[in-house]
Amino acid sequence: MKDITRGGQFLVKETKCEDIFTPEDFSEEQLMMRDSVREFVDKEIWPNKDRFEKKDFALTVECMRKAAEMGFLSIAVPEAYGGMGMGFVETVLVCDYISGATGSFSSAFGAHTGIGTMPITLYGTEEQKQKYVPKLASGEWFGAYCLTEPGAGSDANSGKTKAVLSEDGTHYKISGQKMWITNAGFCSLFIVFARIGDDKNITGFIVENDPKNGISMNEEEHKLGIRASSTRQVFFAETKVPVENMLSERGNGFKIAMNALNIGRIKLAAACLDAQRRITTNATIYANERIQFNTPISQFGAIRSKLAEMAANCYAGESATYRAAKDIENRIEARVAEGATHQEAELKGVEEYAIECSILKVAVSEDVQNCADEGIQIFGGMGFSEDTPMESAWRDARIARIYEGTNEINRMLSVGMLIKKAMKGQVDLLGPAMKVSEELMGIPSFDTPDYSELFAEEKEMVGKLKKAFLMVAGSAVQKFGPDLDAHQQLLMAAADMLIEIYMAESTILRTEKLVKKEGEAKVQEQIAMAKLYLYKAVDIVTQKGKESVISFAEGDEQRMMLMGLRRFTKYTNMPNVVALRETITTKLVGENEYCF
Repeated sequence: MKDITRGGQFLVKETKCEDIFTPEDFSEEQLMMRDSVREFVDKEIWPNKDRFEKKDFALTVECMRKAAEMGFLSIAVPEAYGGMGMGFVETVLVCDYISGATGSFSSAFGAHTGIGTMPITLYGTEEQKQKYVPKLASGEWFGAYCLTEPGAGSDANSGKTKAVLSEDGTHYKISGQKMWITNAGFCSLFIVFARIGDDKNITGFIVENDPKNGISMNEEEHKLGIRASSTRQVFFAETKVPVENMLSERGNGFKIAMNALNIGRIKLAAACLDAQRRITTNATIYANERIQFNTPISQFGAIRSKLAEMAANCYAGESATYRAAKDIENRIEARVAEGATHQEAELKGVEEYAIECSILKVAVSEDVQNCADEGIQIFGGMGFSEDTPMESAWRDARIARIYEGTNEINRMLSVGMLIKKAMKGQVDLLGPAMKVSEELMGIPSFDTPDYSELFAEEKEMVGKLKKAFLMVAGSAVQKFGPDLDAHQQLLMAAADMLIEIYMAESTILRTEKLVKKEGEAKVQEQIAMAKLYLYKAVDIVTQKGKESVISFAEGDEQRMMLMGLRRFTKYTNMPNVVALRETITTKLVGENEYCF
């Protein structure tokens, strides 16, 4: 078995382009799956966009049933429980292409297939899986997930919902209030988290939705976006749940919640991709049709710049999301080959790449928001109108930065988990960080490097950005030790550096692999997108690195580190940014769609 890079190791190990999976590597079967999902969305969802915006909840349910008939709800469910039992890449692929037309359907789909079904397939007993999963996979039942409470959001383990064992020991009585519950209005089953006694951690339960069993709901919430996804408060008043419906073991609920969210995070990143493709395509079409000063606005540099950035960010998001999805799939397959059950393998596989899942969730959710924002700007006054799809895309995108853990929580998690892995010896950060500080003491080389090979300088640049991160994070860990958690602003800045490194590297590796397959001449636009994305990443690493260094170091140490940061973010040959954007936009405008 080839050596699989562990989660977080991208920072300290060189990854070859041959070792990553890219969208260009989809198999025939995966391409057929993608096309059938796209066809479903174009036929059932996109034409009804205005009905979703008018809060047509019944339409959401109807489309969910149709998606079930097509088998889309059962992609990730093992065959033993009525599912298709497909790999993790297919799961992400379906999630990507089914989510582009409206956030309302995307949220219903994601909540059902992810946090509504997955906890049972991953933590349920054989009896629980046989009883519930086939109904969820077929769309006969829909699932919802009850974690958040009025007083327990990001601090998910602080929930007040109680579960009290009955005197005869046959069932628990659950009492409490849950809020922001997606699919609450039409689901048949809840995954509910409650606390037993004074337990330190919450416990998970499978609760059937029966109004006669002490379950009631508020009216639908009035939301900024995702208007036709059902979101309600759910109240439990001594709701009886048989003891055999406890999920996993007592006190394991927090772990279930966190692992369900890890899977949710990479799927949420995927769910923002097709939205970006569609926004970019719509903006391009409009820019080609809109005439001002006797010229299509797609010919004006100010508009062309926007289109190029939208396309480059989408391309980067695809590159990183599918790289991580395949890494997770490889890890799952390796564990199954070693004799683990599907449950154990999937849990451990996703847990292994929790850092990458958090990185993706933050990066792609922020890119889709920026993409929609620029989409409105390109449409001008029309973009602000409900008559064009841009304003609903912008509103729907806004929730992506909040759910599955806010982007602030995910930023801190990504760096926090990396440091924990280093402490456990799973990722050697200290060795490379020491090497970087030794390098800073030495005299830099003044040789002119040979950059004749494509991406030679860009790949060296990514290596230097990694050194910049190791320098800043290493010094911060030495200075604050276990108290680093208390310095959230430093963690956030370090996270931004980490995010840009992973995204830029993924984009360059994808493009390098593509060049080896197609030849440089055929993929000039992809080369331009990779270089443009890296240029922006270098800027962010420079800015966030500087912010960190001047905030925790002083005197000689500060001067030394700022000098190091300059060295690690310095191009030998600066790219011509305007020319890169022009290359990208010329192709976009010519094809009249996102065509990469």
